[in-house]
Amino acid sequence: MYVKQYGVLVVDDSSFMRKCISMLIERDPQLFVIGIARNGVEAIEKVRRLRPDIVTMDIEMPEMDGITALKEIKKSCPVPVVVLCNKTGKYPEAAFQALESGAADFFLKNVLLGDDVKPEIIKEFLEKLKTIAENAKRTVNKERNKTISEVTEILESILNKPEKVTETKTGLADLIIIGCSTGGPSALQAILPRFPEDMHVPVVVLQHMPPGFTKPLAERFDTICKLRVKEAENGDILKAGNIYIAPAGYQTFIDKKTDGATVLRIEDNLSVDTVYKPSIDITLYSAAQVFKERLLSVILTGMGNDGLLGCEAVKKYNGKVIVEAEESCIVYGMPKAVYEAGLADVQVPLSGIFREIMSYI
Repeated sequence: MYVKQYGVLVVDDSSFMRKCISMLIERDPQLFVIGIARNGVEAIEKVRRLRPDIVTMDIEMPEMDGITALKEIKKSCPVPVVVLCNKTGKYPEAAFQALESGAADFFLKNVLLGDDVKPEIIKEFLEKLKTIAENAKRTVNKERNKTISEVTEILESILNKPEKVTETKTGLADLIIIGCSTGGPSALQAILPRFPEDMHVPVVVLQHMPPGFTKPLAERFDTICKLRVKEAENGDILKAGNIYIAPAGYQTFIDKKTDGATVLRIEDNLSVDTVYKPSIDITLYSAAQVFKERLLSVILTGMGNDGLLGCEAVKKYNGKVIVEAEESCIVYGMPKAVYEAGLADVQVPLSGIFREIMSYI
């Protein structure tokens, strides 16, 4: 039986790291190391020559660093890049810079290559490499077929097909919850800075990230957004015009106090059976019971199905669900699960998500 395989280019200035990463990659029969590179200059040359399906990229290297190489690769020979960084030096600033420059995801080397690495971490890493590579191939094929849809649009225009009138939905939401994973930081950057200063509902963001990354992520967004952005803390009262980023390593619940205020409860709930911290399912489930039909859930790019059970709860209470379309997702996993379960009110590409959200506000 034919099994798809994906070639990986391993880029790192350390020969020891190149060997460790290569051995890790080749644990999976669907992955093989197509080549290695010692710096960014070599990486660009080998991407052009070897045409790998995906690249693992170190950040700090001589001659040309990983971020400079990443930008050039995205510009001249688009191939998905997963960044592997050390928890030293410019961390976590460099990781965010890489994501903003087009990296599909990042992993910490010490988490992947330590002495007591958890098997589920390695499994997640290998699965992400395969999923990102496969998704990139599908995107390329879709681009090739894009002209067909463009011709259809021209023909419809010639035939003066009447434009579909969208139903007005303004004022239907009192809370927005955005959930995302792989590819999430760059997707959030296309949405959060666009929220206006007079936003009259709060926003809660759940992004799958390693512990220690959500606070710097909130601080970065706080410098570029019109709204205040902060890492959520236990006891925070949800206030309009604020964006709360759920802290990694904990679960975020939404409770209603006797005085009517809604508060965030942050705790390390060991009784909850989920690998995700934060879990989109858990937050949506608790929020749906409080906000009912006034809750708007947005599921963006990400691997797996976190958010599926939460969106079931949202729909049970007649809330609304928006999901990102496959064409703009780094990984079409979480939105796909929700969409195929029939829980999405609308599915749109990333470029249309902000407009769709604001139609409910």
